Parts: sequence; structure tokens; C-alpha cells
Amino acid sequence: MSAESLFATDLDRTMIFSRNGFGDAEAAALECVEYYEGEPLSYMTVTAIAALRGLAAIAPVIPTTTRTIEQFQRITLPGAPWRYAITSNGGNILVDGIPDPAWRVAIDDQVNASGATLAEVGAELRSRVDDSWVTKYREADELFCYLVVHPDLVPAGFLAEWDAWCRANGWSASQQGRKIYTMPDAVCKSLAVADVRRRLVESGELSAVATLFTAGDGALDAEMLKAADAAIRPRHGELEELNFTAPNLTITTSSGILAGEEILGWFHAAAERTTVPA
Repeated sequence: MSAESLFATDLDRTMIFSRNGFGDAEAAALECVEYYEGEPLSYMTVTAIAALRGLAAIAPVIPTTTRTIEQFQRITLPGAPWRYAITSNGGNILVDGIPDPAWRVAIDDQVNASGATLAEVGAELRSRVDDSWVTKYREADELFCYLVVHPDLVPAGFLAEWDAWCRANGWSASQQGRKIYTMPDAVCKSLAVADVRRRLVESGELSAVATLFTAGDGALDAEMLKAADAAIRPRHGELEELNFTAPNLTITTSSGILAGEEILGWFHAAAERTTVPA
């Protein structure tokens, strides 16, 4: 029987959390879901782990992340294996863990046709920064670039000025914590989610009138949240700082890692509401 609901969720600071994102969670039982260079990096509460695993057993869930493919594959995310996952902010769709080359070619063609190239953007960005406040410049999956910065040392007005240059050239810029992302307009989570939805409907795994539920905490999640039938964001992160809201949006009561639990509870309640009785 075709599923009546579809869930797409951001990962970092929405589902999984590093220690500096825990918030008020001293009493919560936690489990590490990602190690980096042998050290624990990202966690979920034990309750959230069970909830995500349970949700994936009853409805299609699409992990949807700005992480690169390699960074996504480091996570032991409960509910795996994933029929579909979205990485690189929508630049790659993984089908049973394998990147879809046709999707990537289409994305590359759109980026090349719509504005500046990554090489041009990277050169312009590097000309505007220095190591007094930038610790790293990185390019991700040959799609976009980001800076790792000391947030307190970023020059006043830098982000707005850089974003203005980007928008005139088919890109945009946003900051999430210590990272400033520079993203082509064609690379967008909501577009990738829409394509996965189309595939699931065509395969019969998802009803054509299924309800889409999404979650995320950053500016790069905003379009995905607005495109959903109903969406939820945590009471922390970039969207909280921007006081982002929308008619279809719920905001958690909790912040930090406990917001991940609350989001999954909201997802489960949504799944129950949309389930068609046998």
C-alpha cells in the first residue's frame, strides 16, 4: 500500500547534535551516532534514536543535509538503510546509498547556465577574507564552498555584502554557526525533495496526495520548510535568530538536543494523523 506521508529532515542541529549544541540536556540519555578521526562527534538522545528508527519503519524518511556524501556516510543514522538520501544541500541524491549521476549532471548544467562558476565564486570570496577571522576555506563535492570562521571576529557587514555580490551572480550566502556557506541557486534541498517525492509516487511507494512534512534549523532549510504541507523547526539555530516563521510552521518548545526528540514526536503524531485505516 502506498504511504500517505513523506518526511524530509535536516540532520545537524535538527536530528543530530555535537556537544556544543546539546543545550539543557544534562538528564538525557545520549548515544554517539558519528565518530570523526576516532573521536565522538555527533549524538542523539536514546529516545530520539528509537523514534527515528520507528518512523522510518512506517513511512518514507529522507535524510536531507548540506553535508557532503563522505560526511553523511560517517553518520550511523537510525533507520538506515535509506532508499533515498539528499546530500550536498540537494546537489546529490543517493539512491540506496549510490549517487544518482543523472541528477548530478542536471544540477551541474543548471549551475553552469545560471551564474558564476564555483572557481569564479571561490576566487572572489578568497579575495575578500583573511586568516585573522577565517580558519578554513573548503569546496564541497565540487558544488559549493564555505568558510570556517571565528564568529565573533567576522567583520561587520561582511555577510550582507558578500550575499549581495552572490545574488547578482546566481548564488547566495548564509551563516550557520562557525560556517559561512556560499551556495548556487540551483542547489536547493526543496528541489531535491520534490524530485524524490516524484520518484516515490511513480514507483507506487507513495500516494500522489501524500502529505509532506519537513524539519530544519538553518537558512538553507527555509525553502524546504515553506514547500511542505506542514513543517517544524527547533527553537535554536539560524532560523531562530532570523525569527523565521511561515503559516505552515511549528516551532518547538525545546531547544538543543531535546528539540530533536520533540521534532520526532511531532513527526510521529503527523504520521498517525495521515495513516489511512486498513
